[in-house]
Amino acid sequence: PKDVPEGFLAVYVGEERKRFVVDARHLNHPWFKILLERSAEEFGFDHKGGLTLPCRVVVFESLLGVLE
Repeated sequence: PKDVPEGFLAVYVGEERKRFVVDARHLNHPWFKILLERSAEEFGFDHKGGLTLPCRVVVFESLLGVLE
């Protein structure tokens, strides 16, 4: 998407699919890797739409606070 700067990616979190734009460097963090594995288990690899993470929004916001 045009509103996502280079080096970042948009992810959708929780049942409400709240959109976050996160630094792509976070993908290497062990906690983020766990979320990606859980996403693959829950949604599969042929999931339509953006990258969705099965996590409560408040938990994801806390994770971002630690990563930043």
